[in-house]
Amino acid sequence: MRRPRARRLAVALLALSALVPAVPAAADSGAPFARPAVQPAHRPVHQLADEDCPLDPALVARLDEAIAGVRKETGTPGVIVGLWLPGRGTYVHADGVADLATGQPMTPNLNLRIGSETKTFTVTAVLELVDRGLVGLDDPIGKYLDGVPDGQHITIRQLAEMRSGLYSYTFDDDFVHALLSDPDRPFTPEELLSYAFKHDNVFPPGSAYQYSNTNTVLLGLLVEKLGRMPLRDFIHRNVTEPAHLKRTLFPRAAELPRPYAHGYTNQTLDGRTADATHWNPSWGWAAGAMISDLHDLHHWAKTLATGTLLSPATQAEREKYLPVPGFGDDAGYGLGLFRINGWVGHNGSLPGYESVTVYLPEQDATLVVLLNTDTIHEGSEPSTLFARAVTSIATPGHVYELPAEK
Repeated sequence: MRRPRARRLAVALLALSALVPAVPAAADSGAPFARPAVQPAHRPVHQLADEDCPLDPALVARLDEAIAGVRKETGTPGVIVGLWLPGRGTYVHADGVADLATGQPMTPNLNLRIGSETKTFTVTAVLELVDRGLVGLDDPIGKYLDGVPDGQHITIRQLAEMRSGLYSYTFDDDFVHALLSDPDRPFTPEELLSYAFKHDNVFPPGSAYQYSNTNTVLLGLLVEKLGRMPLRDFIHRNVTEPAHLKRTLFPRAAELPRPYAHGYTNQTLDGRTADATHWNPSWGWAAGAMISDLHDLHHWAKTLATGTLLSPATQAEREKYLPVPGFGDDAGYGLGLFRINGWVGHNGSLPGYESVTVYLPEQDATLVVLLNTDTIHEGSEPSTLFARAVTSIATPGHVYELPAEK
């Protein structure tokens, strides 16, 4: 049984997304439309860079078949999968369509919205401020920002590890109504926090885990105050630029650079599928607004997991994974990243798009999955189903698995 819509907006890792609009944007598609029962057939695209070597053909055939099967089962319009296995080879594969209206095929070079993977960039920015000595992980957020409920006891660390106890604004009925009524409208960070702060905190800080966009919005405001510039500029100058991510950006509004894949969602007022490509992602802001592509996320996966941009001491703090109920022994959430069966990284979801970007230190392996729908299938995020299918075949000792919604 699917979660009520207000819950869906906020629980996405580990069902990790936390984002959602409704009502189609005027930009490309007009009125909401039902997705065809059978997607247009397109020959899958395989693409390797010159320095890459292909996987064994038999393994490629198994992966192709598995991805096609998940796409058919979930009704996903299009998917891009990149798998890098040093010593074994590389697999870059695109299947399905990027635009249901025109039949444009999905290709590996397209830009997509990455939802909650944004949190990895925002928290990296915070940790860079820690390395500069401008903030301490165990400082209370109330030392820097006014008006946070129990802010004198909630630490920067607890915000980053999702243990603050602050109510997530995405659970608030008024927020849900505002968002679903007009998905093109911009939200300010302060507006988002106002929806959260009218509620009591869910639990005392540090006593439990609950995934909440409110935490990361506060961290974004912290970066702006201590970094003395807009969050998008700080991330560009101090995270994406030094990481050499040329096609990863924090948008000013609803822009999405070409070439891009259209995104499709059923998170609408009437439950019908709509084109959400140009819906305004400002309601996710520091928690979910960013854009990237396969190439950049391939490189970001290892940078994030190994702490290239941080001091060893700060990266060690980031990797203190605390258990998440229901996710098994080798699973936990650290500071803006998670560990699942050996894979380290994050996933993302917002209306129209989902993603998974993870790195497996044991094998120096990287997996990136990008798709242009967020429609739940039998309680599971479709991105989880693709990642599970790929890892079950390629790394059977380390299967990416998140539990389905009950």
